[in-house]
Amino acid sequence: MRLNKKTLSTLMACVAAASISFTASATTILKLSHNQDRNHPVHKSMQYMAEKVKEYTHGEVKIRIYPNGQLGTQRESMELLQNGALDIAKSNASELESFEPAYGAFNIPYIFHDRDHFYRVLTGQVGDDILNASKGKGFIGLTYYDGGARSFYAKKPIKSPADLKGMKIRVQPSPTAVNMIKLMGGSPTPLAYGELYTALQQGVVDGAENNETALTNSRHGEVAKFFSMDEHTMIPDVLVISEESWNKLTPDQQVAIRKAAKESMLYHKDLWTKMIAEAQEKAKTAMGVSFVKVEKQPFIDAVKPMHDEALSNQAIAKYVKEIDALATN
Repeated sequence: MRLNKKTLSTLMACVAAASISFTASATTILKLSHNQDRNHPVHKSMQYMAEKVKEYTHGEVKIRIYPNGQLGTQRESMELLQNGALDIAKSNASELESFEPAYGAFNIPYIFHDRDHFYRVLTGQVGDDILNASKGKGFIGLTYYDGGARSFYAKKPIKSPADLKGMKIRVQPSPTAVNMIKLMGGSPTPLAYGELYTALQQGVVDGAENNETALTNSRHGEVAKFFSMDEHTMIPDVLVISEESWNKLTPDQQVAIRKAAKESMLYHKDLWTKMIAEAQEKAKTAMGVSFVKVEKQPFIDAVKPMHDEALSNQAIAKYVKEIDALATN
């Protein structure tokens, strides 16, 4: 649902100071909004990028980061960004699909064979093409951040699609996610993430899907003791910049920002690897969560119609074919 005019006007007023600004010394200040806390790898990676931008532009461009959703939710930030009231925002491929269809290629279950394949795509030409696909729509992509592999967690192991039958599984409000759960035999239940702990505790939903940090950071491991590692999707976070802000930068400044953004993605890769290992260990030892390895092929077979449909979808078929071509068996 898009923001109504009153809400949008209020938010635009709140972040009026967040639009691109120039000081007397011609320093450009770009304001960046994201919804994670200061200890999250995403925030640390953005800090790294900001330092590199300052270095590469010799102090001509500085990035000021606003974490914890201070300037609005991810969707609100995207709409503010498109309206020129915000410079840079972190979103993810699921939410961006409604703003730019090209990002839908990342949301197809099992489009990535493994993490190496994932990074070949993000650091390659197809990754760049998708970042640039939204040109003319008010924003362009700068880089990706690893959001981990999403798997099922519940009060019982989910070792095959048959185990999902009759289960209500919380999903993001994404048509792709809803369709995936239906094809696997479960009952998709879109629900706000902030409501999920109570919903799992009270049986409103039987399970959910996310990466391992949901068990620890959001304490879902207290109410869901089995994490079944089917790794159905690897949906990246995406850092985007307002075209209005981008076009005010010099060509050299644009090159510097893209370089810093790319480097921050690889910096983030190492932070994320460490964070996932720590989350798994904490979930096992402190929360009693069991990590269950599963045979992925039955899940892959269940959602094959989604891959076939994507290959006939003009908006993403080109990207899907290129992603497939980068896989190694």
